[in-house]
Amino acid sequence: MTSPPEGPGRARQSLVYRAGVLGHRPAVPTDFAELESRARAQMSPRAWAYVAGGAGEGATMRANREAFDRWRILPRMGAGHVVRDLSVDLFGRTLPTPLLLAPIGAAALAHRDSDLHIGRGAAAAGVPYVLSNQGCSPMEDVAAVMGGSPRWFQLYWSTDEPLVDSLLRRAEASGAEAVVVTLDTTMLGWRPQDLNLGSLPFSQGIGIAQYTSDPRFREIVGERVAAAAARGGKADVQVTVGALRSLLSISREHPGGTRANLRSPEPRAAVETFLDIYSNPGLTWETLATVKQRTSLPVLVKGVLHPDDARRAVEAGMDGIVVSNHGGRQVDGAVASLDALPAVRQAVGPELPVLLDSGVRSGSDVVKAMALGATAVLLGRSYVYGLALAGADGVRDVVANVVAELDLTLGLSGVGSVRDLTPDLLVAAP
Repeated sequence: MTSPPEGPGRARQSLVYRAGVLGHRPAVPTDFAELESRARAQMSPRAWAYVAGGAGEGATMRANREAFDRWRILPRMGAGHVVRDLSVDLFGRTLPTPLLLAPIGAAALAHRDSDLHIGRGAAAAGVPYVLSNQGCSPMEDVAAVMGGSPRWFQLYWSTDEPLVDSLLRRAEASGAEAVVVTLDTTMLGWRPQDLNLGSLPFSQGIGIAQYTSDPRFREIVGERVAAAAARGGKADVQVTVGALRSLLSISREHPGGTRANLRSPEPRAAVETFLDIYSNPGLTWETLATVKQRTSLPVLVKGVLHPDDARRAVEAGMDGIVVSNHGGRQVDGAVASLDALPAVRQAVGPELPVLLDSGVRSGSDVVKAMALGATAVLLGRSYVYGLALAGADGVRDVVANVVAELDLTLGLSGVGSVRDLTPDLLVAAP
């Protein structure tokens, strides 16, 4: 008599318990509270402030979690699902789970060579990584370590339109399967944890590797350096690739000891140029609509909370929507992403991919989000905490733990597939 297949949930449980018999505890905690606590002990104060901090008094961050707590799962018995189907279809690819890794900039604050580790961890876990436009390694380097594993690219719409085109071309050439345009960070929100430390990683050259590796950006920096030299009565200075490589190395280091690298003209000009042009506060739906003529990739917009904005996105030709409040990092007192999800789904209909970002911590969170209309969900801070603890293995383990709980929650609730999740599985908390 053969044993029934375990599924990822029981397989993960068995792995952890067998190691426990031998006296080994997981290097990456299996619950978010302990994961967060141990990551905080590992990270520097500046890294913790940037990754864990939120806007203002943190009301939006709290709202994200409270929104999940307002829903309860109502399990059904006797369904007989021995194995659960966790797969979802997105833009022509069937993914084994509904999880993606959200784009998080300046992750080198948490771990050296952060984006390379995240890429390896995502590939090992079988989930797409949305490469950050504010990453610490060029997208080409991350693509190289990911091989054929799926990846998307996040775009911050610059004030320099040729730079937008250059980043889109590079994303296509690097094998990205979709572009995620972030709308809610046309300027930085009020983030007291960073402000109280006077800490902005980008001003130290941390998180600008997509720019210093870009030919159009290097051209802009060169023009600025030359103009500054001319104003000082000196000969024109041509920006050197070597100088920008020196700056690029900052993103691959821990935060200490980076200021000295910014004393020469080119690296300093690169940082100042980035701060001037990285995002466009004047971005409109009309401008956004031009992206469909500028790339062949599917385009999603991230940061949508209002159903009217969701409709505008459809009118502009967008291929998907990410319902997100940027993890509570932009507007204090904003609506929770999960609370906004049902109205957005209703506004765009059942077919358009709608992803949820912000506040997702566990497999049961994934169940609730998908029951309320999400096609897939993005993990954020959780995987950065795993990165801080154990590099690529930490990223992989965080994903594996969430997938395991997702699988077990489905099985214990009588649901055979994530595609079968509907609001009928949920009841409002008393």
